[in-house]
Amino acid sequence: MARTDVLIVGGGAIGSAAALFLRRAPRAPTVTVIEPDPTYALASTPRATGGVRRLFSCPENIRMSQASMAFFDRFAEQVAVAGEAPDLGWKAGGYLFVVDERAAPILERNARLQQSLGVEVHLLDRAALGARYPSMRTDDLTLAAWSPGDGWLDPNAVLTGLRRKAQDLGAAYVRDRVVGIARDGARVGAVRLASGREIAAGAVVNAAGAWSADVCAMIGMALPVSPMRRFEHYVEIAGTLEPLPLIKDLDRLVLRPEGRGYSVGLVDGSEQRGYRFDVDHTYFPRVVWPALAHRLPAFEALRLKSEWSGLYDENELDGNMILGNWPGRAENFYVAAGFSGHGLMHAPAVGQALAELIVGGRYVSLDLSRLDYRRVMAGAPYREQGIV
Repeated sequence: MARTDVLIVGGGAIGSAAALFLRRAPRAPTVTVIEPDPTYALASTPRATGGVRRLFSCPENIRMSQASMAFFDRFAEQVAVAGEAPDLGWKAGGYLFVVDERAAPILERNARLQQSLGVEVHLLDRAALGARYPSMRTDDLTLAAWSPGDGWLDPNAVLTGLRRKAQDLGAAYVRDRVVGIARDGARVGAVRLASGREIAAGAVVNAAGAWSADVCAMIGMALPVSPMRRFEHYVEIAGTLEPLPLIKDLDRLVLRPEGRGYSVGLVDGSEQRGYRFDVDHTYFPRVVWPALAHRLPAFEALRLKSEWSGLYDENELDGNMILGNWPGRAENFYVAAGFSGHGLMHAPAVGQALAELIVGGRYVSLDLSRLDYRRVMAGAPYREQGIV
């Protein structure tokens, strides 16, 4: 039977970041990544919006964004192989959260926390918001939070860079699918693959994203993570607007510039859960377009150029990621899932945290213990407040 020190289930951004940091660790373990589709045709990472922000209410999420942004700042250096690295496509266009009176106190409270952690955040009242973004309808808004240092990047570049660098450092990527995991008391051991192969592992990392609950079920571990379909739309308009940041509102409308046009989405939290990749072509005219045209009247006349679907690994407990092992039941089985749309922006920080947990047994860079599986066991949500 083949053996590896760490076996990672899933080779997307999270799994590849974990592989990279594990191979960089002192006394680096051997790492094997099991990825069923190296083309990533249905993977969540390449279908992501690509936003990276620090506008959170949980300190851990803010600090993970800061750590990941520091990695992205030196992306070419961090992931270069033979002197070459993919172009990250970083656009520091800023983030803008807009709210009405319902959420204004929350936005103010969050901004104070973010500023205390070193984030540049500006609160804009209705008049200031309208003056800065004249194309935006503001009469029904009360307050906005603007973080000029946030932005967006190319999800494919992130995935390609992390994967290539992990391989360059010695991580083995195997095209196969995990179909079973053997348990031995409070530990897991051999992993069975669809090909019939078995690999013995000193530790197993579940980074299977929207499929992570299925992997946990192989050892009888309940994970409140479901695949939730979401749509992304690319549109163009005839006129020219002032430079816009990435805009989000309470109803989860998202817009950001993309090339000659704009990438737009509006997440429906009530979407039926499941592995669904078809596109409902009525959703944009029914839901997204009216919300978009209401907020930015210039979008009343637009051209829908393309649209696609992707999956969130939605944490039904509280929307925050679940990171860590199953205490007392599967001590060497680590989950990194339930990111609910925030996985790409936090991948470098999570990869480093996993490496620290597995190699050293504790967090060093960031204390992420409040995000571990014990809150699932206790049924104690740890939620973001405000816009998610």
